[in-house]
Formats: sequence, C-alpha cells, structure tokens
Amino acid sequence: MASGFSCPLRVRWSEVDAQGVVFNPNYFVYADVAGTEFFRAAGVMNGDHPDMGQSYVVDARATFSASARFDDLLDIRVSVPRVGRSSYEVRSDMLRDDELIAQVTLTYVRALDGKSEPLSDVFRATLAGLAPPEG
Repeated sequence: MASGFSCPLRVRWSEVDAQGVVFNPNYFVYADVAGTEFFRAAGVMNGDHPDMGQSYVVDARATFSASARFDDLLDIRVSVPRVGRSSYEVRSDMLRDDELIAQVTLTYVRALDGKSEPLSDVFRATLAGLAPPEG
C-alpha cells in the first residue's frame, strides 16, 4: 500500500488560469482528493478509526518543479513518510508522464477540544503500516 498507491486526476478547466496553468492552491485540493482515496483504499475511512475525524492539518507545504496545465493527466502517488506521537505526514507526489512536477506535504495533528492528543495505538499502527520502510 505505501509504495504502490496511485490516484489519477485530470486537470479540469475550472482549475486553471487564463494561460491554462493550474492555479497554485488547487495542488492542495489534489493532495486532499488523493489522500482521501489513499486512506479509503487502506480501509481507514471506515468508522474503525475515529482518530481520522479528529485530525487537523497544521502545516501544508508545496514544492513545484513544473506547472500542470489544462487536461493534463496527473498520477498522484501518496505515502505516509512520518508517524509521530500525535501527528503524521501525508505526502503527495504529483507526476505528469513520470516527471515529478509538484510535491505537497500535509502534517496532521490529532486534537480534542483544541488540544493535541496522542494518536490511538491502533491508528498509529495502521499509519505505520502505510509508511514506506526505512532504510
């Protein structure tokens, strides 16, 4: 699951500017869509993992090396590179024809009543199973 998940996404007209280039905030939307499909495929979107509904984005970063354009077919590869005590990262590598054009990293923290709380052992173990092997 960790190394092989891929979500195809075609760039739509409403997501580009007058030059036909994807408007930068849309890369975060793409990462969210692909991340949701990643977790759905892993079985995390069901009710067995309440931590998922208690996790909030606290940091969002994007790195661009090329622009996506109208009608490009993107291959978004999702992974969980880091699992901490109360937080985890979800990374989306966006490729066009096997060329990395953008990378979005979202850091989530589990919070209850506005305070950081440890992830449950079950959820942490599930996320660790989705993380790429170290080495």
